[in-house]
Amino acid sequence: MAERKNTVFARPGGYAQPRGAKQVQYDVALDLKAAGDAKKILMFGDTEDPHQSLNGAQLHKSMKPRYSCSNPDTRLYVGDCRDVLASLPEKGSVDLIFADPPFNWDVPYDSWKDGMPRAEYERFTFDWLDGCIDALAPHGSLWVNIPDDTAAEAVLHLKRRGLTMINWCVWHFRFGQNRNSSFILSKVHVLYFAKDPDNRIWNPNDVLEVSDRASIYFDPRTMAKGANKGLRVPMDVWYGKYWGRIQGNNKERRHNHHNQIPEIYLERIIKACSNPGDLVLDPFCGSGTTSTVARALGRRSITIEYSAVNAQSAWERITKVGMVPRQEAGKPQSTAIFKARRRQATKPRTVGA
Repeated sequence: MAERKNTVFARPGGYAQPRGAKQVQYDVALDLKAAGDAKKILMFGDTEDPHQSLNGAQLHKSMKPRYSCSNPDTRLYVGDCRDVLASLPEKGSVDLIFADPPFNWDVPYDSWKDGMPRAEYERFTFDWLDGCIDALAPHGSLWVNIPDDTAAEAVLHLKRRGLTMINWCVWHFRFGQNRNSSFILSKVHVLYFAKDPDNRIWNPNDVLEVSDRASIYFDPRTMAKGANKGLRVPMDVWYGKYWGRIQGNNKERRHNHHNQIPEIYLERIIKACSNPGDLVLDPFCGSGTTSTVARALGRRSITIEYSAVNAQSAWERITKVGMVPRQEAGKPQSTAIFKARRRQATKPRTVGA
């Protein structure tokens, strides 16, 4: 059915649905949470016992950050994120969480076992998601970077826990690994959830990009706006310059780390969903991208890494290397995939023609 732009009444989240996309997702979250309590919505991972966090002396030891610095406050804990999340002093007050977990694809992450049986991996996913939910402030947002084979389970679990989906974005990259057994993988899902969709930090003006109307079609209407002329909030498919996978010759590349996310990716999320001075948390430190970007943007941050070897390398990047300078940093970019259309010169009309 063709869509018509609504000009009569307000529809939160757009005009694609009568009540607006955001309101529909909010209603779904409430219904699934109630159904989860009453009917026990089950997934494969629910057959496994939940993780039992450490206690006593073990827990006290795990709660001491291995690395820390100030201006802004930045901490890195070494250990299992499920244990650290369970006893964070800031539990319930984190403004923004970004998570890029192991995908269970047998990647050699130092001492981490990245090849669990499927039910065990799903249970692991539910456990760390629960830890993130408990760590979030009431106005907090949670972003999850997840592949095709676990996206649906993560979405359903977050919904049955009562969170509202704001966006299901896609990070698209052009340098997928070659294969001929199926279509080449060129995306990862970027799930954006909030505890309270009407009371969340949202800074759209901080992440604007040049619209196609301005860069391709030269539409005068976009330049006639009262503010943000020629600009728009980014679409939910993310791509463009600096958005590719971090390969070996990339300036952001940290050797001996796997599956790095580009800094521009975290920059968009942190700017859009937190303010300077806010607390950002990443339960899977990896190469340290989240805290590196958070620190550059004046946000406090906490990150957790299972491997002591990877943590040491990440901390060097966070505190000594920092973000890689970009020529267009801070300037709205265009992600247009077509060339600009030339304006056709208007020929003068001949009288009597």
